[in-house]
Amino acid sequence: MTNDWIIDVLTDLKTFATENGLIALAGQLEDTALVASAEIFSQAEAPQKIANWEVGNTGRIHRTVTAR
Repeated sequence: MTNDWIIDVLTDLKTFATENGLIALAGQLEDTALVASAEIFSQAEAPQKIANWEVGNTGRIHRTVTAR
């Protein structure tokens, strides 16, 4: 996973919030980390889409594209 670093950042923020009595924020950050994990996992499991197009007389070009 290339985007899993965000989970570490959210975990660090949650730890800070908890240690400083920001309980509601810590809860929201935990929820956010779960959403981020689910989205990162779903992107990693999704099949890549292939864009095909013709360019002059060079033949068909295949290029991998990803959804945002």
